Amino acid sequence: MSGKSKQLVEHLFRTEYGKLVASLTRIFGTSHIQLAEDIVQETLISALNHWSVDMVPENPTGWLIQVAKRKALNQLKRDKMIQGHLKTMQLVNNASTEADPVFIHDEIEDSQLRMIFTCCHPSLTVESQIALTLKTLCGFGVREVANALLTNESTINKRLYRAKISIRESNLPYHIPHGKELNNRLESVCLTLYLIFNEGYNSTIGNSIIQKDLCLEAIRLAKLLANRFNKNYKLCALLALMCLHAARFDARIDNKGAIVLFEDQDRSLWNNDLINIGMWYLKLSINHETLSAFHIEANIAAQHCMAESFESTDWQSIYEQYELLEKIKPNPVIRLNLAIIQSKLKGIKSSLAMLDRLSNNKALRNYYLLPATQGIFHMKLANYADAITYFLQAKKLKPSLTEAKFIEDKLQACRDLLSSN
Repeated sequence: MSGKSKQLVEHLFRTEYGKLVASLTRIFGTSHIQLAEDIVQETLISALNHWSVDMVPENPTGWLIQVAKRKALNQLKRDKMIQGHLKTMQLVNNASTEADPVFIHDEIEDSQLRMIFTCCHPSLTVESQIALTLKTLCGFGVREVANALLTNESTINKRLYRAKISIRESNLPYHIPHGKELNNRLESVCLTLYLIFNEGYNSTIGNSIIQKDLCLEAIRLAKLLANRFNKNYKLCALLALMCLHAARFDARIDNKGAIVLFEDQDRSLWNNDLINIGMWYLKLSINHETLSAFHIEANIAAQHCMAESFESTDWQSIYEQYELLEKIKPNPVIRLNLAIIQSKLKGIKSSLAMLDRLSNNKALRNYYLLPATQGIFHMKLANYADAITYFLQAKKLKPSLTEAKFIEDKLQACRDLLSSN
């Protein structure tokens, strides 16, 4: 297989894996999620083995769908699971070589929505919901899921095994809930997608601070939900938040892959199309009855996107938004953000006093961003010896490789400035 064909298969693996698993789960039922995943894996291996430069079909997605459906039919026959699936078999037997567009746009989309709610069933732990969503809907391998969730492959395998056992034994319905049940389930779905996006946006592993695949998958799934449930204000707020943050992707990393501080970002690199989409969803989310943490975080992101420069940002408004956010979901990281913004309102020394008090918070004891922020502020005050102390402390707290490189660069700059004085 040529490099071009291999690249195409890898792309399709990312974009089509979840769609195929969801569609096959609809055929087999939720008790056979693992079987659906196995067939999708076989189908993608078949693509790797059979495609070449001249043999890649005009409709690669359609090819994958048809092969997967044919393998599903063969498996149904082998396992004598035909009863109750006659309609599905007829659909497979009568299918044309190219996929029916109606099947692609309607049946697959519906299957994905059903799979989202199955993965995010409240009977599963939040950790299992996220792991299952990453594995079955985003096409992540066990190692990737483990990396994204800051754990090991053994733990993820256990979570996935327990989740699938729970789904099978509880006979969880593979459907889109309605009424009160829908709202309750959407809470779990939104939280799962929010956590997936956050891990991608501030990656804790690997060589890059951003895992775009995670972010884009979270956005794709959120848009799928928003298209169906466009009157769910919290979901619209979540999508607004994702789009407004994603708009800043290219400005957060320089051409060498190093972190660029927010105040130093080139705003011309911000994606105006994504900002406009985010603002549109934010407008859709506004109502007089619902105010969620997603609404407040999206408002904060919008304030940053609307500011012409870092200096002209309405820091007072952002500070007040964070104060409101802390009331809705008390969190030491929110207090850390309040301390950082305080530097824009009352000066760096005032911020350092707040940060010093936060250093006694047990929840932030292993959070590298606290000493890293203290180091940056001391560096701005030309307290280079103190800055070095804090940067060394931050380095010991095992940040990601990109963050560790950023801290090391700051350490070296402080040492150079000390030796030159």
